[in-house]
Amino acid sequence: MAREQHPDITEAIVRERRLHDPAVRLSRPLAEALFDPEFIEVGASGRRWTHAEMIAALPELHGGEDGPPIEAGEFTGAVLAPGIVHLTYETVIDGRRARRSSVWRRDPDGVLRLYYHQGTPVPEPEE
Repeated sequence: MAREQHPDITEAIVRERRLHDPAVRLSRPLAEALFDPEFIEVGASGRRWTHAEMIAALPELHGGEDGPPIEAGEFTGAVLAPGIVHLTYETVIDGRRARRSSVWRRDPDGVLRLYYHQGTPVPEPEE
């Protein structure tokens, strides 16, 4: 019998998927609504991104209007504490796979926002 998923995990997955939507990536107000003001990312490249840097760059990054789409799947999640959700999932962007980890936290108004994100490239299989 399948275990029912915690509603906070479901909400975090929905919000994570919204970040992959080109319309959101191209709209500063829509993107701002999803990011915690203290957001930090360690990208698959190893680059560290701040909130301001990410919001400014988001329209030009993968998943934007002209870039390759973000294919995401295999989402799993855990509630670490009340209002704190950890998600893991995998993406394929332009043929490159990455494993991803996100931490979402509720702000004082009760809105779940992306606090931390990290991407790790998956090496190509050796032949």
